[in-house]
Amino acid sequence: MFADITLPALRKHPLPEEYASLVTDRKPRLEGFEERELEWRGTRLRYAVGGDGQPVVLVHGLGGTIENWRALAPPLAAEHRVVVPDLPGHGRSAPLPEARDLDVLAEAVLAIADAEVMVGAVWIGHSLGGVVALRAAVLRPEAVRGLVLAAAAGIGSASRAAQVTLAVLGVARPGRLIAPYRHAWAHSRLGRRAAFGWWGVADPDALAPELAEAFLVGPAHHADTRQAGRALLVSDPRTELDRVTCPCLCLWGASDNWVRVEDGIEYARRLRAPLRTIAGCGHLLIGERPDACLRAIREFVAALG
Repeated sequence: MFADITLPALRKHPLPEEYASLVTDRKPRLEGFEERELEWRGTRLRYAVGGDGQPVVLVHGLGGTIENWRALAPPLAAEHRVVVPDLPGHGRSAPLPEARDLDVLAEAVLAIADAEVMVGAVWIGHSLGGVVALRAAVLRPEAVRGLVLAAAAGIGSASRAAQVTLAVLGVARPGRLIAPYRHAWAHSRLGRRAAFGWWGVADPDALAPELAEAFLVGPAHHADTRQAGRALLVSDPRTELDRVTCPCLCLWGASDNWVRVEDGIEYARRLRAPLRTIAGCGHLLIGERPDACLRAIREFVAALG
């Protein structure tokens, strides 16, 4: 699979050696963002950072990368300090030696947030990233001021069908076959239909080619996404949702065939959070309808005060 907000600016403080980050000389993958590298527990983590103001953390889904946020990160950075990581094993981040559960993935993103002094950030997680953000809110409540769960995985992931599907995709890895030709696929209606039809977006023809390409780039660089997939399959976020104390927003595509809106209803019920659905939108809502997502996020952040 391919993809599958607040406090005043904080004063920098000395960081322990394990949190020392370096600026890379690589061409930015997000417009206006600087790419950095963090050594954490002996693992190289890559992330992008941009903007100034109240902090926001964006966490992509299984098989995703920094580029998945191409439509949302720049406008958010016009108002906020925004950090966008490649999850371990994804994009240009190395896999972790041990990542048997989602806590380790959450701790990796928390380490990046600590390195950038992103205390009290709003975390916005897409698909797997939503469950990672939930775990961060449970592990470190002071680090997460608000949560936006965009088509968050986790509830339906425990089903037998999901387990079989993820196992097959983990072995077949169709994205790796497409990645070298992603520009051609993204700029072809037939290519977008083949890559994103049914599972990804409600209307592949309407998906902007540059955003389609942003969802296809990841498999060219992934080191080990199966590690995160296995961690997702053994998790059940429902058991600890009562420990999430920050305000939450559930944001869903009404036509999501990958993580169905029924999961959003369940999350909203258990978290006592509002659920906003986007009509005619599928699983990749952050690229399919970034305008509606941005509007919902801004309203949520404004309500936090």
